[in-house]
Amino acid sequence: MHGALSVAALTLAVAVAVPAGQGGESASISGHVKLTRTRGTPLPSNIYQPRAVGNRSAELPPEIKSVVVYLAGVTFRGALPVSHPAIRQEHEEFMPRVVAITRGSTVDFPNADMIFHNVFSLSGAATFDLGRFPKGQSRSATFTKAGLVKVYCHLHSHMSASILVLDHPYFAIPDLDGSFTLPTVPRGTYKVVGWHERVGERSAIVEVQAGRSASVELVLPVEDSR
Repeated sequence: MHGALSVAALTLAVAVAVPAGQGGESASISGHVKLTRTRGTPLPSNIYQPRAVGNRSAELPPEIKSVVVYLAGVTFRGALPVSHPAIRQEHEEFMPRVVAITRGSTVDFPNADMIFHNVFSLSGAATFDLGRFPKGQSRSATFTKAGLVKVYCHLHSHMSASILVLDHPYFAIPDLDGSFTLPTVPRGTYKVVGWHERVGERSAIVEVQAGRSASVELVLPVEDSR
């Protein structure tokens, strides 16, 4: 956070619903995430201004893609499903900036720029340095501990990305319209967290029952750079 910036408020509205008539011991949690300033001005799609490489212009994802919705404090029994996403180094940016994975998953870091890049982290959940590598090459890291991993490039200090590693599969990055679904959540009472890479998080308690629905509104403070 930049302490010299003024503080506004960012409203993150999460509408959580369990489809009516759904039985069994689990149900989906579906909802919507909305990011707005308290004065009603929508957040700009690209908070972070990209630097162009050569004559190309970087197009960063909308701000909604910096949000992860997940259940906190969940004990998941059984084998965790793993994934293998990629965070590209393109236009001197990590793209996407935010990735959510389960523990044990592997992330690739391909270099798509005409310059060397480096990928490293000193986070408590993962410490690694993949070294320098040129365009067309890729390095990988496997994440074996839950937590937030901040990733940087030794060669370009403005580059950063966030990897949220979770001990369960109940999480989602919202679609462009803010909608999300957490499927096959066991019945029970849960803390639903909306986390934003730059803003932080707020949470609310939701009860999952077949035929029931719940909605919550979370308000996160944000520093306004304008």
